Amino acid sequence: MTIDFGRDFSFGVATASYQIEGGVREGGRGPSIWDTFAHTPGKTFGGDTGDVACDHFHRWDQDLDLMAELGVDAYRLSIAWPRIQADGRGSPNPAGLDFYSRLIDGLLARGIAPFVTAYHWDLPQALEDDGGWLNRDTAYRFADYVDVVARVLGDRVTWWAPLNEPWCVAMLGYAAGQHAPGRTSAAAGVRASHHLNLAHGLAVSALRSRVGGQVGAVVNLHQFYPAGDSDDDLAACARGDAIGNWIYTDPILRGVYDPLTLETTGAVSDWAYLVDGDLDICHQPLDFLGINYYTPNWVGPGVGPAEPNPWPGARDIHWLPARAPMTDQGWTIEPQGLTDLLVRVHQRYPELPFLITENGAAMADQVVDGQVHDSGRIDYIAAHLRAVAAARQQGVPVGGYFVWSFLDNFEWSQGYSQRLGLVRVEYDTQARIWKDSATWYQQLLRTRQLVD
Repeated sequence: MTIDFGRDFSFGVATASYQIEGGVREGGRGPSIWDTFAHTPGKTFGGDTGDVACDHFHRWDQDLDLMAELGVDAYRLSIAWPRIQADGRGSPNPAGLDFYSRLIDGLLARGIAPFVTAYHWDLPQALEDDGGWLNRDTAYRFADYVDVVARVLGDRVTWWAPLNEPWCVAMLGYAAGQHAPGRTSAAAGVRASHHLNLAHGLAVSALRSRVGGQVGAVVNLHQFYPAGDSDDDLAACARGDAIGNWIYTDPILRGVYDPLTLETTGAVSDWAYLVDGDLDICHQPLDFLGINYYTPNWVGPGVGPAEPNPWPGARDIHWLPARAPMTDQGWTIEPQGLTDLLVRVHQRYPELPFLITENGAAMADQVVDGQVHDSGRIDYIAAHLRAVAAARQQGVPVGGYFVWSFLDNFEWSQGYSQRLGLVRVEYDTQARIWKDSATWYQQLLRTRQLVD
């Protein structure tokens, strides 16, 4: 069977600033929470840091040439906030703005549309010292920063999203301690979630005043499957949705918090920080919803995970172990989960078109005679593109797909132990090696057709 995506469907690749740039002490960049976290013993695999990463800060021109050779329509990148404002506030750093301006110009010169995410987790450390996302003022500082970036880049950037994956920022960073800044409070995770929603709305307003492109949101949504068919199993899925999905999408797309979200999180937070008028700020008109998907979850009733964990209030939800087949990260490979997620999210929010803003797989890549034969990654991407096509056949308006990631990179707390790139990076030499998956993706982009 041949699936024809057509010329209107956008194919791209994605990365994030701290994961690839390096140059953390160059060009006026200030420290971020990930600089602090990664340099704290025991927080990342092998003590890995993003100090050098893929050295993209110096090698961006070469990397864009590779991207052009790949033939992508679009590139999803993020701006490092501390490269623009070292302390997260005040006058912008001209060198930082110039770096991203040259990067955007380089993309346009190669016929690649830029997709800018303003925040992909590298909060300036100075703001964290003042409370970070637990401090309501951070949302307003974020809007100021976005306004600065949009004023300089807004005439050339096609797509904008304020935040990447607020669930990871709040729940992994503030509730579970697995990500920077490493806090371990369920109440903090919920509070940070609301301030991130507020920051989103303020930033969208700032963008609307500066840019003419498409403005949307990027969220990592969870597909839940019940462990059985009992009412309690279904209730566990509903609670998972409430604290893993709707806590972000409902305020920004509907201007409300679902009652089940408030009930579930109410076990750990009193929501006293929800101020009258906040939901009106959170709820701004959007042009698209970006969805990041990697793996589904199976849940049922039972004793929830011990604290700290990224699921505040989930004391009556039991998470089942991942199922084979799995990626090198131990994540279940289940493309049907993407179809099912897209269909039900479209049913809940039928007014917006979707983009798949991240999807990809960590595989145990090996270099053999200078080549990387990563057939498992090809199979993963092809299967998930078929899942996208299946959702489109059911009426879900999905207009694009971005592979995570363009390059192997610093995978947060997992350091350099996981490789998800279409292009391999040899970190000791910074050599780039074109994987089989890159060749396969290049051919897909030329034909726009997926052939079984």
